[in-house]
Amino acid sequence: MRWLADECVDAALVDQLRTGGHDVDYMIEIAAGASDLEAIERAQREGRLLLTEDKDFGELVFRRMRPVPGLVLLRIDPERRNLKWLRLEAAISKLGESLFGRYTVIEQSRFRSRRLTP
Repeated sequence: MRWLADECVDAALVDQLRTGGHDVDYMIEIAAGASDLEAIERAQREGRLLLTEDKDFGELVFRRMRPVPGLVLLRIDPERRNLKWLRLEAAISKLGESLFGRYTVIEQSRFRSRRLTP
């Protein structure tokens, strides 16, 4: 899968995605300091799922109607780094390509997903 990881995503998680065979661009490596809007525009332009831990992206996508191929929000305590990977891996395994076109929230005990506005 093609991902764009926001700056707030832990580098170890990005490494785990890459090790798992995913194509991951990491904002901190390619455009450090870019705005959330710039991240959304890059994800849209490159057809990448946007991975973040920042709830502000929901505002941009739903209220400001900014298009994005798919948005995955990790809502797990930052101290639980291993759990983040386990839950993200489980979401990828369960939802796969259907992550595209959806806003998916990954929590400690569940996934929530809703369709993005076309």
